Amino acid sequence: MDINLKLASSHQSKDYKSDQYVRWCPGCGDHALLNCLHKAMAELDIEPHMTAVISGIGCSSRLPYYMNTYGFHTIHGRGAAIATGVKTAKPELSVWLATGDGDCLAIGGNHFIHAVRRNVDINILLLNNKIYGLTKGQFSPTSDRGFVSKSSPFGTVEDPFHPIELTLGARGTFFARCIDVDLANTTGILADAARHKGTSVVEILQNCVIFNDAIHENIVDKAWRAERTIMLKHGEKMLFGANKDKGLVMDGWTLKAVTIGQEGYTIDDVLVHDTTTIDNTLHMKLGLMSLESGLPVALGVIRDVKSPTYNDGVEEQITTVQSKNKIRKLKDYLMTKDIWEVK
Repeated sequence: MDINLKLASSHQSKDYKSDQYVRWCPGCGDHALLNCLHKAMAELDIEPHMTAVISGIGCSSRLPYYMNTYGFHTIHGRGAAIATGVKTAKPELSVWLATGDGDCLAIGGNHFIHAVRRNVDINILLLNNKIYGLTKGQFSPTSDRGFVSKSSPFGTVEDPFHPIELTLGARGTFFARCIDVDLANTTGILADAARHKGTSVVEILQNCVIFNDAIHENIVDKAWRAERTIMLKHGEKMLFGANKDKGLVMDGWTLKAVTIGQEGYTIDDVLVHDTTTIDNTLHMKLGLMSLESGLPVALGVIRDVKSPTYNDGVEEQITTVQSKNKIRKLKDYLMTKDIWEVK
């Protein structure tokens, strides 16, 4: 069954909700992501029994309990490996992985990059709150240098991972970023990720109200969100600002934020976003933009290119080998090898 096939009956977000009480702290960004995921699945209109949600360990990894789909709460950092197995064994399923910055990029880093490298047709939801929440407030692989936490009381002395660097370094074909408080855009981005054939990675900038409250406040607050973030959309000018009067241009080899009508810049100078460019150089630059460099933080789908998937390759290989081999039963196979009879 093609997971992209529209079924006769349409679904609502409630069809994907389980009857379990949602056990996250009040105010946790996971609540918003769960709501968006239910809505995105209703938009995709894939039967709940044709959907599987996998997770590792962490606050975000409780998500499968709250889905009226198949689910598997696995072990720490191994969610990507399990999701790969599920998709390879049952390619007709729509497979999602719910994971956090600790679960995915620390103990699970190896599994993450290889799932991306193989381009397994799974959707990875990477909730990034820059902290270990479930284990009560240790710094994570995405915590900024100097970050003070229970495990770094004098500040961390290491630089963080940037999820887009790992994704594109592993030759990723889809990367997007959203924020937990922007439900409308997050829902659309999740649906876009599911429509992508291959590994989709969506980084969700999410708040941990208990151990790392307001960690993304410098970009998510409505008072300045429009000036400090840019929502990228394929085929559209890279514009931002409350009045859409600012844009991104190339200044030599680097990106530059300009105000249209000043310093001689016009709307024609502003770059048009292309998610499908095979060369990932510009996608990387967009994904690494920061307020510290004088640039807005990029949201939306940054990269979306086509490439063969791992599960399709495995399925095709099996079909090819089977067509050339007359053996269909295990007993027949065993009898083709060295055998002897014990009397």
